[in-house]
Amino acid sequence: MLTLYGIPNCDTMKKARQWLQQQQLDCHFHDYKKAGIDTAILQQWVDQLGWEVLVNRRGITWRKLPESDREAINATSAIQLMQANPSLIKRPVLDTGHQLLVGFDSVEWQAALNGRQN
Repeated sequence: MLTLYGIPNCDTMKKARQWLQQQQLDCHFHDYKKAGIDTAILQQWVDQLGWEVLVNRRGITWRKLPESDREAINATSAIQLMQANPSLIKRPVLDTGHQLLVGFDSVEWQAALNGRQN
């Protein structure tokens, strides 16, 4: 089963969810705002992708962080910051069970999910 991680009111999340529906792919939605995000999951993601891929440095949440946190960020502190501020995680994150896709790109998602139907 696919799991889509993010927050419901994000425009990119809305596009991703709509695309998944159009492809008739069932997906569990994990809402960071309501359910939070487990440290073990973040650690797996960082191990697989690197914290640099996961941290959204373009958003308001990043800009609101103290400059000292932004300058000293590393894998350990990134996990702590993402857990404390889930909006800091790039959206969406789609876990296919075999691969993590970060950010919505319909061409990339189509290639990754080619032939998959629920």
